[in-house]
Amino acid sequence: MSEQTIALVTGANKGIGYEIAAGLGMTVGVGARDARRGEEAAAKLRANGVDAFAVPLDVTDGESVQAAVALFEERFGRLDVLVNNAGIAGAWPAAPSAATPESLREVLETNVIGVVRVTNAMLPLLARSARPRIVNQSSHLASLTLQTTPEVEFGEVNGTYTPSKTFLNALTVQYAKELTNIKVNAACPGYVATDLNGFQGTSTPADGAKAAIRLATLPDDGPTGGLFDDAGTVPW
Repeated sequence: MSEQTIALVTGANKGIGYEIAAGLGMTVGVGARDARRGEEAAAKLRANGVDAFAVPLDVTDGESVQAAVALFEERFGRLDVLVNNAGIAGAWPAAPSAATPESLREVLETNVIGVVRVTNAMLPLLARSARPRIVNQSSHLASLTLQTTPEVEFGEVNGTYTPSKTFLNALTVQYAKELTNIKVNAACPGYVATDLNGFQGTSTPADGAKAAIRLATLPDDGPTGGLFDDAGTVPW
């Protein structure tokens, strides 16, 4: 990628998103619902040599998303890399029999609809990039193959977060089939210690960022429409 590659990472003021922003080696917009936390994260990144700036961005709010589009339009006139990292876990554990329409809708609003809202709004800017990339932050939990493999253990059954990421995988495939000029892939960060899981994960946010960083910096002959972790391909 060129020296002045422009990226946006949603949910980037902490955890995996912050580490993605730190490791991209790009001019990066730090998307954050809380403007103050976004500014603080961007300042910390700049202090560590990253060309970062804050982007107030709530993926569940259309006006917020359009304001982010306007910011990139005014500053750069394009976007090269979009990492849809923002996500919520919802109630955990939440067995399907305990899920409510409201609890499912809340998770889908961020993890699926929010990705569509941001991606579709940013597509005109991505269309102006010579090498556009979209990375959707998924999970090993979203793999139907792994979920139905008897020897694979994922712990508690979940009826909201896990299906939301499977839905996101399906969308990733469809975006890749439609947007043949953009490499669109999904990343599995692994079981990372973040506030999403009460810091129970076994790997660091920096480790969890590796797959997304690799997919965001794919060469021109790299894959599209796939699900990957740091070790390679993950089955759908």
